[in-house]
Amino acid sequence: MARRRAPVAAALAAVTALVVSAAPAHAAAPSYVALGDSYSSGTGTRTYLADGTSCLRSVHAYPTLIASAKGYALNFRACSGAKIADVTNTQLSALTASTAYVTISVGGNDAGFADVLTTCAQPAWLSNCNGAIDRAESYIRTTLPGALTTLYAGIRAKAPNAKVTVVGYPRIFNGVDCNLLTWFSSTEMARLNATADLLNATTSARASAAQFSFANPTTPFVGHAVCSSQEWINGLSNPIVESYHPNRTGHASGYTPTVSPFVTGSTVTVTAAVLTKAKASQQRLADQQRAYAAADRLIEPEMVAAPDLTTPEARAAARKAGVDLSSRASIDAVDRVHAARQAAEFAAR
Repeated sequence: MARRRAPVAAALAAVTALVVSAAPAHAAAPSYVALGDSYSSGTGTRTYLADGTSCLRSVHAYPTLIASAKGYALNFRACSGAKIADVTNTQLSALTASTAYVTISVGGNDAGFADVLTTCAQPAWLSNCNGAIDRAESYIRTTLPGALTTLYAGIRAKAPNAKVTVVGYPRIFNGVDCNLLTWFSSTEMARLNATADLLNATTSARASAAQFSFANPTTPFVGHAVCSSQEWINGLSNPIVESYHPNRTGHASGYTPTVSPFVTGSTVTVTAAVLTKAKASQQRLADQQRAYAAADRLIEPEMVAAPDLTTPEARAAARKAGVDLSSRASIDAVDRVHAARQAAEFAAR
């Protein structure tokens, strides 16, 4: 009997070896490259990768959360301060024909939105908020569309097989300024929100023309703007670079469920397990991005500046407007007069 079993056993072993050798190798994780600026890097979440740059990349940002939930291989190239030229020069090299997914947010820095917020945060007797917004909107209407068209063509050329999702910007304000050291009027906040809408509309149109998807965060962030009872966006913050960016909840509850359906085909819910996986990827992502650090260090974060009423310019403007800089009541009273005047001038256009 033993002699008869031996050939059978040998045959079974051979068949088993053949089946094992013919089985497909474990599929590689889909490649996901996150491009863009601070709204993609996670600026505002207060914890960042130690990657030798000032890009302020965070494991709490939506690219890391989505990649962790789905097991994607993330190359986290988004960088605080990035403009369209920076994406082209320092980030597109991460794309290849094998890239499966791309997300990108860019355009806000090109329109100078940080400078606009810096201007509008000042008292109206010191600043020209309407003029700053006008310049940003002019850029968005006339120059941004062509720049985005060129950028999107570059993305498609380098990642011909990727599913590309362009990501927009939320409205920052809810109509109330609760910050002690800023002087946004209701009219200014409405105009700033309208500028965000214009930026999204322009970006969405260019994305559609490129046959890319567009993830619009406007509606998900309603009720969660600066000074809302549940803020998903920081107001004027310390450190200042955190200001006017989505916080951890904004990325987990706002951006992640907004962007993930386009990237994964389903809505990602950020659970404790997802967050644990995201945090566990921190060292790998930091090591990966250090390879790009020399180029990334050329990008400076764009940030607002807190109003400073001690400068010679502010003192001169105060004297001209009849403001007593030692009195907050005087500062605020004259601000209200000038803000109302500027609002009337805008309404009369």
